[in-house]
Amino acid sequence: MTLRLFLLLVALLLVACDIPGMGPDPRIAQREAEAKAIGGACRHGLRSIEDCYTKNEEASKAAVFAGWKEMDEYMRENKIEGVRASVVKVEPVEEILPDEKAKASPKDKTGKPGAKETPATAPTAKAKAKPPEKDAKAKE
Repeated sequence: MTLRLFLLLVALLLVACDIPGMGPDPRIAQREAEAKAIGGACRHGLRSIEDCYTKNEEASKAAVFAGWKEMDEYMRENKIEGVRASVVKVEPVEEILPDEKAKASPKDKTGKPGAKETPATAPTAKAKAKPPEKDAKAKE
């Protein structure tokens, strides 16, 4: 009788015990929370759920939908309007680098080596090094 009571008591104590390493992986919970946040952000940004899925393929669709739905309910209850994201596209600027071979042996338009520099091959004022400016404290 005491053995049964002891085993029952031990079983009850172990049920309420958190044994380290026995719980779910915290990375899984973190990924799910991130997916819910992505869904909520998509809803607030006036994106459809399908667009949200395609832009975030690595996130769980169920968690993204849950976050989208929670944010939708919250926005409807509090009468919050979504904010359309305004993305400014920046055109890449093409940078022309000087050719090292042209500097080694300047040629004129005919291709003869040893010719004088023309305005097209002469170094520009921007390419020349500027002398360092003195600051105002050094003058005083």
